[in-house]
Amino acid sequence: MSQNDVPESLEAAAESDRPRGILTPSDRDFLLGRKTDYTDHSRKQKRNRIRRRVRNAILDFSILFECLEERDRKTVFDPDDEDREAYTQGITDMLAFLHLGTMGYHTPFKDMLSEGVGKAEQQLAGSNYRMVNVEFNVEPVGQIDVDSVVEKLENDEFAELTDEELRAFVRLLTMSESFSPEEAGEEIKDRVDEFAEKLTESAAAHERTLEELTN
Repeated sequence: MSQNDVPESLEAAAESDRPRGILTPSDRDFLLGRKTDYTDHSRKQKRNRIRRRVRNAILDFSILFECLEERDRKTVFDPDDEDREAYTQGITDMLAFLHLGTMGYHTPFKDMLSEGVGKAEQQLAGSNYRMVNVEFNVEPVGQIDVDSVVEKLENDEFAELTDEELRAFVRLLTMSESFSPEEAGEEIKDRVDEFAEKLTESAAAHERTLEELTN
């Protein structure tokens, strides 16, 4: 795989001159298929080394959480504006990797996530008495009644639409050959000012009515 063959979502991560992280530049070339002149034995050794580094990186996070100074942590999570999108993608993919990797693990992902968020909240509060409820549920989006969704849209019954209906409807919409995200995006941009104006008018009307009721 050449640099031009890399999926758009991996372009920043796959930059050949990026310094090493968990993966060395050679590891990245191996996983991306940019270097293929491996024997069966050397390929096996490469995969073993990558697995060891990933495992040790996971253990390193215990040290980072407990020992990395706050100013250093804040700097890590404050990328330059031009890097922010790729960094957000990296964090998202890191969580996806952990969720996928811990399926079948003896401690469920949601339990570790809950404990981890709880530990972070206690560190922020500087007290072990800080206790929070963390909810994490994975519910697959099922079948939807397309006619019902269309009817709600036509009747401006937006509040009646569920998150499940919205996600499934948008996914179905993108599957349509007649739908163009780029064209739809341009049309939506043209209506942003109108939408913002209506929101402002609605807020002003709300304030006037509230004032009349309280005076």
